[in-house]
Amino acid sequence: MLPHRILFDDRAIQARVGELATTIAGDLKGRQPVLLGLLTGSFVFLADLARALARCGVEPKVDFLAVSHYGAGSDPTRPVRIEKETSLALEDEAVLVVDDILDSGRSLAAVLELLRARKPAWLRACVFLDKPAWRTVPIKANYVGFEVADVWLIGYGLDLGGEGRALPYVAAVEKT
Repeated sequence: MLPHRILFDDRAIQARVGELATTIAGDLKGRQPVLLGLLTGSFVFLADLARALARCGVEPKVDFLAVSHYGAGSDPTRPVRIEKETSLALEDEAVLVVDDILDSGRSLAAVLELLRARKPAWLRACVFLDKPAWRTVPIKANYVGFEVADVWLIGYGLDLGGEGRALPYVAAVEKT
């Protein structure tokens, strides 16, 4: 396992997810949302958020998009590509895009642009972590779990080279 330092433990994460769900449920004003998770990192957060919304009386539909702009390398200038589409019709729906981390903003901006063209009645973005130090596109999420510093993170869906994704907490990878 990579050497790391815990930033947000399971208790803090679950409390914050519950707070987000309460806020989102209030903003939905009775609509049934479509939660669109951006793969792969969002799957843990999306599952917890869907259950927290259900506890608030909101029964979401769930689907995923796979988005890539790094390809096999790590070039952040590569174009954003949709690699897995949603199977749901989104016109006139309440759509909440759910992502693990907002860093450069390129993927989220591209996804929101794509989805706006599908004419949802309500479109918002919810990110578990916001890393503004990496932002290259002027974008903000409507709902943010935690703001984080410019460190590499693992856990709660985030990984580094395939390691750490299943950890029940979020941790900063320690430099060795």
